[in-house]
Amino acid sequence: MRAPFRTVVITGASSGLGAALALLYAGPGVAMGLLGRNPERLAASAAACRAAGSAVDSAMLDVADGPALGAWLEAFDNAHPVELLIANAGTSAGPDPGSPGEPLAVTQHQLGTNLLGAVHTIAPLVPRLCARGRGRIVAVASIAAFRGLPYSPGYCASKAGLRAYAEALRAQLASFGVGVTVVCPGFFSSPMTDRWEGSTPFLVSSERAARRIKRGIDRGARRIHFPWPLVFATRLADLAPAVIGDAILRRMHFHIRSP
Repeated sequence: MRAPFRTVVITGASSGLGAALALLYAGPGVAMGLLGRNPERLAASAAACRAAGSAVDSAMLDVADGPALGAWLEAFDNAHPVELLIANAGTSAGPDPGSPGEPLAVTQHQLGTNLLGAVHTIAPLVPRLCARGRGRIVAVASIAAFRGLPYSPGYCASKAGLRAYAEALRAQLASFGVGVTVVCPGFFSSPMTDRWEGSTPFLVSSERAARRIKRGIDRGARRIHFPWPLVFATRLADLAPAVIGDAILRRMHFHIRSP
């Protein structure tokens, strides 16, 4: 399914990329379901979409809470059959400086939000979209899905898992008329990026990233990966012999502050 979309659901819609995508899709005749965890920012995002003409139903939900999220999604879909579902909610973290590894709880939190949270978002609506024979699912992963990066093992694992999950879904759901778009962006401005201490090559605003992603979604792109220099570099590091890829990546130095 391609644009225009009359019903859009976005997780992580309270700030950054999610808020920017919400505003781009808002307009007269569009019903929107916006989910986030920050009440003030979520309210501001919902108000901006209403001002653009959309009917908005917002909820402060943690995507890691599968039962609560599934119940909300099914109730929303009953009232407004979903045509575009964007699983965007995410978080990042990493080991403390000087620590040889990432604490188990930190890794579990990222897997619970970035991977399982996306599954909690997508899985409840897959049977409904397939029964209607229309709709598009968008999974926002990261270029970190292409190769594990030093200092962010949990984040990379969660995004690699999400990318694989969505790629598998796309092949499975195509025969039912449901499209799947996998998004692997580089750096863009967001509260999450603000916690990154280190180089952020090819950084763009969340608004610019959202416009690029929306163009791809609207034309039915199966994959949206950018910027190409970083995509090429991470994929090359993965394809190269491990000793070479590891040597290259050891030169990367960054730290992700705790939220």
